[in-house]
Parts: sequence; structure tokens; C-alpha cells
Amino acid sequence: MGSMGFADWFLLVVIIIALIGVALYFLNKKAYQKMDEQNEMIEQNKMLQTAYIIDKKRDRISNIDSMPKAVLTQMPKWGKFIKMNFVRAKIGPQIVTLMADKTVYNALPVKKTVKIEMSGMYIVKMIGMKSAEEMKAIEKAKKQKAKEEKKAAKKAAKEKK
Repeated sequence: MGSMGFADWFLLVVIIIALIGVALYFLNKKAYQKMDEQNEMIEQNKMLQTAYIIDKKRDRISNIDSMPKAVLTQMPKWGKFIKMNFVRAKIGPQIVTLMADKTVYNALPVKKTVKIEMSGMYIVKMIGMKSAEEMKAIEKAKKQKAKEEKKAAKKAAKEKK
């Protein structure tokens, strides 16, 4: 019963790492199954709405005043500390707070009326939404145009002097 050698410690570390890897694999598999079930439910319950987007905010769910208590109680404990994308919108006569995916959140214009697909309180898609690549290309073009206007303004100022 002497002290453990290097080979023993190395073997112990390898076994622990393998056990952690196997545990993570099965947790990941379970999470993907849960995600697939949720996506199926979202697809079954989504409906088309016209909404006027009042405001967009990225915040914790506990900081949102207009969230129903039922949503707060159903939220897991760790979910209360994560920042999410919230959208205040007027749908018909009601002003509601909705949650949105990051891509949808970035594409939604503020103070405009848009057609959205929603499932419960979750905005699934905006009709006419551009893809991420198109959004990047548009932003790049805007920056390039602003640069050119700045150069032209500097050139005009030099010529005046």
C-alpha cells in the first residue's frame, strides 16, 4: 500500500475525463431530443399576426414588468439569470411582451408594422426577413456609403479653403 505512481495518477485522470465525456454526450443527446420536441410544438402552434413593434430590449426575464406570473413560475431557475431578447408589440388592441430568437430580434424594425409568425409568446419568424448574409451585406454597403460621403465632405471642405 505505497504511494501511487505517475502511471496510476495518469490512468485515474484518463478514466475521470472519459466518464465526464460520456456524461456530456448523453446530456447533449437528451437536450437535442427536448429541443426537437419543442420545435415540433412551435411548428404546430404557430400563427401569422400583424404587429406594430413598439420597443426591443435585451434583458433578464425578472426585470420585465409586463411578464405574466405564469411565465415567471414556469421558467427554470437558471433561466431567470440569462439575458433574452424581448419585444414589446401591439397586436390588435393589446400591447404584449414577446420573446424572439436572436436573428428575428435583429431583423425586427422598431416603430414599424410587420407580419410575424408567432407561437404563444415566441416570435418564430418575420415575414420578409432577410438572411444573416443579406443583413451583413446591407450593413457593409451602408458603412461604405457613409465612408464615401465623409471623404466627399472632406474633399469639398479642402476645396473651399
